[in-house]
Amino acid sequence: MFQGIANFIQNYKYIVVPFGVWFGIQLFKLIYDLIVTKKFNFKRILQAGGMPSSHSAVVVALTTMIAKAQGINSPLFGVSLIFSFVVMYDAAGVRRAAGKQAKLLNKIVETPGLTGLQVSERLVEVLGHTPVQVFVGAFIGLIVGFIF
Repeated sequence: MFQGIANFIQNYKYIVVPFGVWFGIQLFKLIYDLIVTKKFNFKRILQAGGMPSSHSAVVVALTTMIAKAQGINSPLFGVSLIFSFVVMYDAAGVRRAAGKQAKLLNKIVETPGLTGLQVSERLVEVLGHTPVQVFVGAFIGLIVGFIF
């Protein structure tokens, strides 16, 4: 049985390892949130944002694995590296800004008498990452990529 699992991981490592690192980081965030808030929030496993960035870890792990297997001169590594930079820039830039805007809009809508809007649900405020969260996620991805 163990041989079958090992073969599966080896044959599909470019899918299994990034998914595993994503799941591991999201599980860490779930457990950390449980310890801090004393509340179990299963949605946390699927939510974006927080320390560390699972997006960064996934793309850097994949890029590192490709670098090891194909070399840094391969077109696949080049595509993966550029893809990683775009994802990390988006996580720390665009999505973080969207999270800040959501926080501000939630405050505006909740201020009594300021607007006549009826909102059925709050906007998600934790969307992006700080540069440190992105860096830590990328570092974890680098380590995982080297291991596998």
